[in-house]
Amino acid sequence: MANSVDENLFDDKIGVLSDWIKGICVVTFDLEFGQALELVYPNNVVLSEDDKTNLCYLAFPDSNSGCMGDTQFHVKIKCTPPQTLSQRHINYNTKCPVFLQADHRCLYGFVFFRQIKDLTLPRGYFQKSVIILSHLPFISLFSEVCGTIAPEYFKHGITGVEVAWHDIQQWPELYAGETVSLPLLGIVLQAQLICDNNKMCSSSNSMVPDYQLPVVVSSLYELNTFECFSSIVTQVQLLWELVLISEPIVVMASSPSYCSQVVQALVSLIVPLAYHGDYRPYFTIHDNEFKEYMSKTLNPPPIILGVTNPYFSKTLQHWPHIVRVMETTKKDTPFKNKVRKGSSLKILDAKPGVYTQYKPFLQKDKSFVKKLIRGMQNKRPEEVQSALLRRHFLELTQSFMIPLERYMSSLMPLQRNISPFKAAPKPWPFNPDNFMASLEYAGPQLTCGLKGDWKGLYKQFFRSPNFNGWYNVRYNEMMMKLQILQIEALSSVDINKWLEGKQEVEIVDMILKIREKLVECESKGYPLNKKIKDQLKIKMDDIISSLPDDLKNVLSNKNSISR
Repeated sequence: MANSVDENLFDDKIGVLSDWIKGICVVTFDLEFGQALELVYPNNVVLSEDDKTNLCYLAFPDSNSGCMGDTQFHVKIKCTPPQTLSQRHINYNTKCPVFLQADHRCLYGFVFFRQIKDLTLPRGYFQKSVIILSHLPFISLFSEVCGTIAPEYFKHGITGVEVAWHDIQQWPELYAGETVSLPLLGIVLQAQLICDNNKMCSSSNSMVPDYQLPVVVSSLYELNTFECFSSIVTQVQLLWELVLISEPIVVMASSPSYCSQVVQALVSLIVPLAYHGDYRPYFTIHDNEFKEYMSKTLNPPPIILGVTNPYFSKTLQHWPHIVRVMETTKKDTPFKNKVRKGSSLKILDAKPGVYTQYKPFLQKDKSFVKKLIRGMQNKRPEEVQSALLRRHFLELTQSFMIPLERYMSSLMPLQRNISPFKAAPKPWPFNPDNFMASLEYAGPQLTCGLKGDWKGLYKQFFRSPNFNGWYNVRYNEMMMKLQILQIEALSSVDINKWLEGKQEVEIVDMILKIREKLVECESKGYPLNKKIKDQLKIKMDDIISSLPDDLKNVLSNKNSISR
């Protein structure tokens, strides 16, 4: 009887996919096939064979890691082919910061691996991983989710996954700007969905029952940043430059947990700028792009790789920037490391440090480094150290980006040049020489005291995927704004006056254009005011009423634009 109740409870939910989490997978070790996918839940989750293979290889720590007990880390796989985001994902992306957008090109996997001795098994060990898959880069939140679901699976099997999925179905819709409460297996996780500062977002309307205290996830994506960099704290500004200009970097660590955290911390160094190169928090020799990255005849692509296998120490020596890190949470003082150049690149010893021949464009902020080291010596809490570190690089990134944002704004056409009856104008082209000239009076020196070759750093940035990604996002946002302004102008025009002397073909063309613009706004998630939509709908009705009955009937039947 209990089984039938369970089936009734979950049958109506198993076909419903979540915008938050794509699915839950379990990978086990098979004596004949090696790592194998044992479970994908719900059963209608679509994964290509390549994605399944990559997931299986990434689900277990490298054999050299020697991880016993429970290990948590996260991975990132390219979707082959890229998947389609839901309309709710698209709407969310228009409101949130770029670095927190859902990405149709990849999946983030949050892994909980358990390895314990079990003499009843042929290998003598129980080895299995539970993986949470999502298109959203909510690293901290989904690590917490995975750490909650996996123990339930190991304790209760598939029932634990079913109950968790039923809870996930109750989660509210993704909406930037809201504080959300997420029930999960007897607890309530509470998190803030960050809104882009330049966009209007909803206020919080999510409530937690008075009788239940929530588990507050302080950040969707931030980790213990200082712990990640504590062994190379004197070189973090150098790493900021390398990440900013999308240089290829290899991070070598002893465990997948630490490795994936350091890679994520590197990517987060340039927030609020989104990192537009590729990055793999954990990378193995089984990856289908392994041979490409090991090639000594091709220049490494703009990517950050996190590895643990000592084999990479030999095969990746030709990479221009290698970062060795070591967990130092129990040490009172930082490692006395320095940038290792020249022949040191060929002698990759066990000491933490940055192995590179790169010469920074900016002078090191020695006072900030001293502040962090003094904090280590005085046992300042890591939460405070992390906050100091994030704040410092947030301000440094903003100082770098403000001149670019200001110049980009100057490329916006004036509103008086927008006509209701003509296509919206396009932004003026980005001219690097004009931008460089603007630095004399509106450069980073206005907000940052660091000396150095800022122009040289900008020139390098212009060659990077980070610039292309940032420019494309800003250009599309400006185009969206121009489209909305053009639609608003059209909604306020005297349509009856325009109709005077117009041919039927011109009138029909106008109806089709209005309808096309409204459909485009809907599909792309443009923040078009409902009042504007209603005004345009009324105008379409007025235009249609001026036509002969045959055309009127045809166009009225097709006029199904949502208000």
